Amino acid sequence: MKQNVYDNEIFYKSYIELREKSTGLNDVLEIPAFRTLLPENLTNMEILELGCGFGQSCYWYIYQGAARVVGIDISEKMISRARQLYQHDKIEYVCLPIEDINCPKEQFDLVLSSLAFHYVADLKNILERSYHCLKNNGFLIFSQEHPIATAKKVPNGWVKDEYGKKIHWILDNYNDEGIRKQNWLIDGVIKYHRTTSTIINTLIETGFKIVRVLEPSAIKEAEMKNDDLKEERRRPPFLIIKAQKI
Repeated sequence: MKQNVYDNEIFYKSYIELREKSTGLNDVLEIPAFRTLLPENLTNMEILELGCGFGQSCYWYIYQGAARVVGIDISEKMISRARQLYQHDKIEYVCLPIEDINCPKEQFDLVLSSLAFHYVADLKNILERSYHCLKNNGFLIFSQEHPIATAKKVPNGWVKDEYGKKIHWILDNYNDEGIRKQNWLIDGVIKYHRTTSTIINTLIETGFKIVRVLEPSAIKEAEMKNDDLKEERRRPPFLIIKAQKI
């Protein structure tokens, strides 16, 4: 099943509003951690971004020296916004499900994906396609919702007291992999829960070498501005993996 929730008008408007405020976990936690795994120098690199959204990161990679960036996203609304706000002669935006990429062999130095793989039903498929289009010794770097976060089968994973204070996170049904329907901006958003071992082992079976794994917390500057972000340390919201084609 290929989900295109970002073309839902209500979801799209809510998501754009969240990102424009730069207060979501993408901006204060996931993106800063993700970029620490990038090579120090992107000069002359060719990059494929899977789930590029509205193109902000594609644009950033070019201004870090990348020679070419191809951004793939299933959402027509996101690709249209990317072409309006972050167009560049070194960037190509393609409206396509990331599960359907069919790039030439050994074309890219980096395959990058930010918070998209938990929407994909067949992880092995996307890893094999990524491996195919990477140059030898190239890197796949991706983030996704942490399996501890996706394991829940209740609308909200936190147990709260009568005053709304978070008491603890519910970890249950962890080894029961598969679809999770959640309320995030709208009802019925489909995500796919997999255990950490399934993710790691599928990478290894595909031929990747695991280079680094992150379970980041918010940057200190953000925690100082928003004390609620310290609660994200109580359970990891994201899993970020850097793997190399060998």
